[in-house]
Amino acid sequence: MKKDRVVVIGAGVGGLTAAIDLARRGADVTVIENAATVGGKMRHVRVGDVGVDAGPTVFTMRWIFEQLFADAGASLDQYLEFHTADLLARHAWRAGGTLDLFADIERSVDAIGAFSDAQNAQGYRAFCARSADIYRTLVGTFIGAEKPSSFELVRRVGFGRLDRMAAISPLKTLWPALAEHFTDPRLRQLFGRYATYVGSSPLFAPATMMLVAHVEQDGVWLVKGGMVKVAEALHKLGLANGATYRFGAAVAEIAAARGRVNGVVLANGEHIAADAVVFNGDVSALQATLLGPAVCRAAPAVVPKDRSLSAITWCLNAATSGFPLAHHNVFFAEDYPAEFDEIFRHREIVQAPTVYVCAQDRGSDEPPPSGSAERLLVLINAPADGDRRTFNADDYSERTFQLLARCGLTISNISGGVATTPTDFNGLFPATGGALYGRANHGPFASFARPGAKSDMPGLYLAGGSAHPGPGVPMAAMSGRIAAARLLDDLAVARGARRKVISFAP
Repeated sequence: MKKDRVVVIGAGVGGLTAAIDLARRGADVTVIENAATVGGKMRHVRVGDVGVDAGPTVFTMRWIFEQLFADAGASLDQYLEFHTADLLARHAWRAGGTLDLFADIERSVDAIGAFSDAQNAQGYRAFCARSADIYRTLVGTFIGAEKPSSFELVRRVGFGRLDRMAAISPLKTLWPALAEHFTDPRLRQLFGRYATYVGSSPLFAPATMMLVAHVEQDGVWLVKGGMVKVAEALHKLGLANGATYRFGAAVAEIAAARGRVNGVVLANGEHIAADAVVFNGDVSALQATLLGPAVCRAAPAVVPKDRSLSAITWCLNAATSGFPLAHHNVFFAEDYPAEFDEIFRHREIVQAPTVYVCAQDRGSDEPPPSGSAERLLVLINAPADGDRRTFNADDYSERTFQLLARCGLTISNISGGVATTPTDFNGLFPATGGALYGRANHGPFASFARPGAKSDMPGLYLAGGSAHPGPGVPMAAMSGRIAAARLLDDLAVARGARRKVISFAP
């Protein structure tokens, strides 16, 4: 029987995952990638003679990848080596105080009690129970399933279990929900930061974002060789299952005939015929006609005011002193709400921004010797206006490194360095303004505003962080699985098969 021909545009996590599932199920898969390597936002940059992860730094929800590899006849541990992170992150405040958060709830309870007081320690225990309940309610009904409407989500949870829906606080936002557990404003800062995992403000993100706490307690892993190894492993698994990859090839147009996608046209004029196409890029590129006029109405663009956070990052190879860095570190000023008001309302960056530092040589082995160079990713949040103004990282470096110094961290002997701004991110990911997470998850219905796997153009499917179930490495991987399953099921239905329910769950 003739194989279904599928083109996957983009070798980010969503595209790589879709390619694996499509190829192992018998499709003739070609992945087209403009860059020279796999990874997409899972970037790896050279700083002098070392490589630094410049994108995602956290590996969670391991079950998604274990299922993917097992379904493809392989084992995740055959491709990747992991180290379990017992210490999730180290947090410090300019006004004073340091708090470590652990994968073990009781260790964190003790740490919070010593850092704040017994009331907030007990509040954390209740917060963890609430986050676990939210996760259990949504993992099979939302995260691992095709995009539902709000009504469909209630149906999936069960009309007889409306108490479960009420427990996830669907109409509450994260910031006031945190006040139900924590009287210490520093702890609201710490756990409010979970909203930024999907590029959003804790003031407007839904309270369901509490589930991130359970995701982290369920396991955070460090990947030997860095997160880039995850993309490389997905590439190898795709090759092993028969997928073909073409790098340094730009797609100029998604072609269509008689109201249906029928292939792609490359920048060099080559036409690649296909029965279906998976687009692993930001959906805003479609309406901007960056993929041609035939698919410009296939999915709605994210308007600038609804864009998620962007960032300014510095990849460094430098010496540190004065603060005992862990692998993941977060440094806070005092007024967290002001930071997001400035970004989302005034489109600016505050004078004392929250700073994330990933010390990539720490966590799994002994820390680097005092005074020696180590690999660092330094990041601050920024508005996604990279298509409307030019950002210069030098304009923000003093306030960033000054905040670190006030928290006790000195970075010196910087050898080279690579800075990336919203302007640069917009160049890497066109039509986004530099938004790294698609649409901001603001309001109770924002999660339902992301497009599902099946676009409005027959034959075109969507994967990646701007599609359901959302941004982040595991979510992007899930989007690829859902897109591949829906694509193959639609082709089978066209040949007379019965439609299947698409769902993945741990």
